[in-house]
Amino acid sequence: MSWLGVLLLCAGCYAEKLAGMFLPPRWITGRPLLERAVDLLPTALLAGLVATSALLVGKHVHADGRLLGVAVAVVLLLRKAPLLVVIVAASAATALLRLLT
Repeated sequence: MSWLGVLLLCAGCYAEKLAGMFLPPRWITGRPLLERAVDLLPTALLAGLVATSALLVGKHVHADGRLLGVAVAVVLLLRKAPLLVVIVAASAATALLRLLT
C-alpha cells in the first residue's frame, strides 16, 4: 500500500469521526437500522483490527501463536471471565506456543 493510500484512509477516518461529532442526534434517533449500525460499528471495526493483526504477517495469512491467544480470549470472554484474566491467559497461551515452536 502506498503512503498516499494510507494518508487518504487516515483523512477519511478523521472526516468520518468529525462528521459523527457534528451529526444532529435527531438524524439517528427513530431510525432502527441506523441506530443499530451506530451501536455495532465500533465492535465490527475492533473485530476487524484483531483479526488482521492476529492472522496477517505482511501480505500473507499466517497462523501462529497469536491465533491461539485470540481463541483463548474468545473462549474466556464467552465464559464471562474478568478482563485481566482474559489478557493474562491469552498472553500466556501465545507465549507458551511460541516457546514450544
